[in-house]
Amino acid sequence: MTQLLEMRGIVKRFPGVVANDRVDFDLRAGEVHTLLGENGAGKSTLMNILYGLYQPDEGDVLIEGSPTPITSPIEAINHGIGMVHQHFMLVPTLTVTENVAMGAVTSKRGRMNLRVVADRIRELSESHGLAVDPDAYIWQLSVGERQRVEIIRALYRDVKLLVLDEPTAVLTPGEVDHLFKILRQMAEAGRGLVFISHKLHEVLALSDRITVLRHGRVMGEVTAQEATRETLASMMVGRPVRLAPDKPPLEPGRARLTIRNLNVMGDRGLPALEDLNLSVREGEILGIAGVSGNGQRELAESIAGLRKPTSGEVEVDGTDITGSKPSVVRDAGLAYVPEERQRDGAIGAFSVSENLILVNHNQAPMSRKGFLRNGEIRQRSRQLVDEFSVVTPGLDVPASNLSGGNLQKLILARELSGSPSVLVASQPTRGVDIGAAEYIHDRLIEQRGSKSVAILLISEDLDEVLGLADRIAVIYEGRIVGEVDAEHADRQKIGLMMAGVSDTGD
Repeated sequence: MTQLLEMRGIVKRFPGVVANDRVDFDLRAGEVHTLLGENGAGKSTLMNILYGLYQPDEGDVLIEGSPTPITSPIEAINHGIGMVHQHFMLVPTLTVTENVAMGAVTSKRGRMNLRVVADRIRELSESHGLAVDPDAYIWQLSVGERQRVEIIRALYRDVKLLVLDEPTAVLTPGEVDHLFKILRQMAEAGRGLVFISHKLHEVLALSDRITVLRHGRVMGEVTAQEATRETLASMMVGRPVRLAPDKPPLEPGRARLTIRNLNVMGDRGLPALEDLNLSVREGEILGIAGVSGNGQRELAESIAGLRKPTSGEVEVDGTDITGSKPSVVRDAGLAYVPEERQRDGAIGAFSVSENLILVNHNQAPMSRKGFLRNGEIRQRSRQLVDEFSVVTPGLDVPASNLSGGNLQKLILARELSGSPSVLVASQPTRGVDIGAAEYIHDRLIEQRGSKSVAILLISEDLDEVLGLADRIAVIYEGRIVGEVDAEHADRQKIGLMMAGVSDTGD
């Protein structure tokens, strides 16, 4: 096979950390080479060097055998390199079409023909199962829909080397299978693909080769045939990892969260939820399965007091909280872990301590007569950091300095510190490493058990829903189209319901 890419002895240093430590990585035409590792292992840094966003302190990048310094994304694109980033590189105030068209020539005279771009987006959307409205503004889209735009933008440019960072988070199992067929076809046509994913079964299903990074160093390279989920997880973390949570059987109690005939409008002025009914009992995890953009965000926000329903009822422990302010909802006993932790879950410029008291800073013992009590705040913050294993250099460090997994632990610590009766956890392990996901799963199971909390788990990771939930409700276009007992759940049938097929042959 032709060697498309070779990265030799790559070193990249940031203040206080070596992100890449003499990393060797290569990609051949016609293959899928997976880059695997925990958050902070150096995967994104290595790929950002390839894409021209960072410059290596040491080492060389060779494209098709020739040393090729890449100093900007434009140079990378000119060399036929495309990248779907984990953190989106989109302009919120522009439409999908305008974002895809940026930097692309769409007519012979070099002028931009947005109608041509929009038509091509529709073609790519249909052929790849990546539904997105070309006329929608980016700010109106959910996280999952924005990721689809990133994938379409890369596919639009007919690249020869494509880096995909967590590309399947927004797809149903059937769509994942279809996307993998497309990616295999791209590889068979001579393109090279770098695949980054935390879903080990997907890595094994798609990859030809797998390179594992840990703490910025290459831990080894294996073929998919040589590897198992257990061996890969152990290479990533450096210890054996439980891939499935230990969930003891429980008999759920009374309903603590009840939703009746809930109707909610989305950001585009269209119905996002229609006559939705749900109940979650104490000691139970109800998993919401669905493709991103089908009303999950609106459901979570309407429960948490961040979006007013147009009609319907939401009750927590018998208290009607429909349309109430977040403070009232919290006082009723509800805790909320939002899907976008950096935007909605924490204030990056605030310290670890300040983020831990965001919701109760005006309550004793954190404050007295309107004044904050720093000693009490630090004592409580230290207790929560220790209890939830938040890895941080100190309590005064800005939250933006924490890794994704540790920021999520911080949010979980804050939300659970108030001993809630109901927890809404939206995408609780999105983008976190296996070790942090294992920890978060254990805490959710603990809340379900010894704390008797009613947990509404909203996740686009079907494996996570199947592993944690006691019951699974499938949402499609703002409606619950089916509900199954998790113990007897069938992945294929759930996938069909996620695609809107409610008649599964039962």
